[in-house]
Amino acid sequence: MNLPELGAFLRSRRDRIRPVEVGLPQGPRRRVPGLRREEVAQLAGLSADYYTELERGSAKGGVQPSAQTLGALARALRLNNDERDHLFHLAERPVPPSAHGQSAHVQPALLALLDRLSNTPARVITDLHETLVENDLALTLLGRSPAQRGPAASLVYRWFTESRTREIYPPEDHAQHSRVFVADLQAAAARRGRDTDVAKMVAVLRRRSEEFAALWDTHDVAVRRMDHKRIVHPMLGVIELDCYNLLSEDGRQRLLWFTAPPGSPGAEQLELLSVIGTQELSVMGSGRTP
Repeated sequence: MNLPELGAFLRSRRDRIRPVEVGLPQGPRRRVPGLRREEVAQLAGLSADYYTELERGSAKGGVQPSAQTLGALARALRLNNDERDHLFHLAERPVPPSAHGQSAHVQPALLALLDRLSNTPARVITDLHETLVENDLALTLLGRSPAQRGPAASLVYRWFTESRTREIYPPEDHAQHSRVFVADLQAAAARRGRDTDVAKMVAVLRRRSEEFAALWDTHDVAVRRMDHKRIVHPMLGVIELDCYNLLSEDGRQRLLWFTAPPGSPGAEQLELLSVIGTQELSVMGSGRTP
């Protein structure tokens, strides 16, 4: 592992980012044009001491960043795909897939938009409905996505294999969501071509779920761009919201956000979400997903 080069690269990327680009105040006493070390650490979910040792490139502390840590740093520093791959090469870690899986690199344009959606629940997902990153209001509304790998990282997979996944929607809405998920997956499978991960997931779902198999055999296809959803919240009851999707250029990632018409009950409930805060997430449980 080339720790000095890794540290120098992180430092150079940190220096080029302005605080306002990541939703931080500029401040009158800022000595550097870019981010401070502690700010990068906060954005990446790391301790300031750990990130400082990493940037210093010193082997004395036994710094060995994991793939998960590198992915978090790539998102915090808004690295493009080439820069993200370079970071992994310097750390001598296998470069993860760029388009899917929870280690996927969030496209910077979608991440920049997510940062600006502070007043509405929003998250970035893959075309297999794997959550990559989300804001606090999305956590409050939907709960934390389970940290799983493989097919189970996909909401579509869990929808047809884990009954508790459906608890977020009223039972009378389940059939419609099933149709939408399968039609959207048909589009993703065709777009990806001979993707072994998708083929494996579809094969397993056909075996485990008669409902999925029947819907898959209809060959209905429709990319999910907008839905009207009724979400069952443990404190606020049923919340009616519009869900919009902004797709990346290659269609493999999408920014998903929730809103409601001004003055509607849903809009009032969204305002209450910011009051409830993320401290209630432990009470909500970890199985709720959109």
